[in-house]
Amino acid sequence: MAKTNEQLLNILDRFQLDEKVVSAEPFGNGHINDTLKVTNEKGEIKYVLQRINHLIFTNVEMLQNNIHVVTTHIRRKLEERGETDIDRKVLTFLPTKDGKKYYFDGDSYWRVCLFIPRSKSYEEVTPALSYEAGKAFGDFQTLLSDIPEGTLGETIPDFHNMEFRLRQFHEAVAANPAGRLEEVKDLVEEIEKRAEAMCVQERLYREGRLKKRTNHCDTKVNNMMFDADSGKVLCVIDLDTVMPGFVLSDIGDFIRTGANTGAEDDENLDNVNVDMEIFKAYTRGYMEKAKAFLTPTEIKLLPYGGRLLTYMQTVRFLTDYINGDTYYKIHSPKHNLIRTKAQFKLLQSLEAHAGEMDEFMNQWL
Repeated sequence: MAKTNEQLLNILDRFQLDEKVVSAEPFGNGHINDTLKVTNEKGEIKYVLQRINHLIFTNVEMLQNNIHVVTTHIRRKLEERGETDIDRKVLTFLPTKDGKKYYFDGDSYWRVCLFIPRSKSYEEVTPALSYEAGKAFGDFQTLLSDIPEGTLGETIPDFHNMEFRLRQFHEAVAANPAGRLEEVKDLVEEIEKRAEAMCVQERLYREGRLKKRTNHCDTKVNNMMFDADSGKVLCVIDLDTVMPGFVLSDIGDFIRTGANTGAEDDENLDNVNVDMEIFKAYTRGYMEKAKAFLTPTEIKLLPYGGRLLTYMQTVRFLTDYINGDTYYKIHSPKHNLIRTKAQFKLLQSLEAHAGEMDEFMNQWL
């Protein structure tokens, strides 16, 4: 249910704001949380108010504690580096008047952070922006690389756990609830052929050969803020999915989304291929910042991360199609099948370029 401006101002009054505000209006194009810009009497944006989607982030206490730990840690590291203008280089969330990290109004959970002035974000992906994104997310992981394992919780449990996603897939295939299995049996076979090879990170973790790190898990170009004057990256935003995982996630998801020459749901599969210039630019920027804390095993596996995350999304779309479209929003009856085929085509392109990607990584080994 939409809130009136008066109701939103009453919610804002629960937080420790530094000045009087007069309005809260929709802001940005996020798909998960409801985001509003909060302005003062001069019409200046001062804060960002968000309604947390607690159907997805079911443990809001954990979510906000994760964000508090991460932002506090980054702020301390930036101070140790001697950085200036730190309030524009890390998100600052404000406590409620009773000291909590969020406010619950009986229906929804709310949080407030400072608006970063003189900042902008981008939607398009170019080699130049990919290089900056690589540096930003590589530095983000570097700043958080010494957070002890076990400090942060999983805000979405098993989010990038391939073994878990395959269990969901196998359950869908066994049940065939929407009667669609015969239609997609060729795709099911392709999934099964790759299943063992795509569970490498979980096996290596159990063997003690791969560490869990603190990852962003949503590495898109528009999850960075740039200085509107200099064009330099200020900070990484959208911290809801910051949680323990493997470094393959943060390079892999950027390759899947940013280095795709087509759309995620492109019906013309001829459009869908991997853009190697985007891959190389992101990887170069990422390694410039992250190489110091990565192990040789992690570095060697980074290109595999692109294949893994693309395979994972193929599996998730196909699982939802078999289940009768119960998870992802669809715009046509075959939307999840179209998505599956587009992701699988990208996976095939990544597989075709695997040797070139591995050779590119050799310069850091």
